[in-house]
Amino acid sequence: MTEKKENAIVRFYRETVGELRKVSWPTREEATNLTMIVLVVLVGMAVFLGIVDWVGGKLLDLALGIA
Repeated sequence: MTEKKENAIVRFYRETVGELRKVSWPTREEATNLTMIVLVVLVGMAVFLGIVDWVGGKLLDLALGIA
């Protein structure tokens, strides 16, 4: 009367599916809105960091006496 151990891969898959059933998935509208927010913040940060880099480069040029 030996009990067969459950395969680790099968157990992992079963537990993963069980956890994914508990997830509160966003609606398509929510996902679209959140994606737009991420893109706007991404572009905003890229512009900000670009400006900071440009200003820093100009200050460095000024400090080193280049052009």
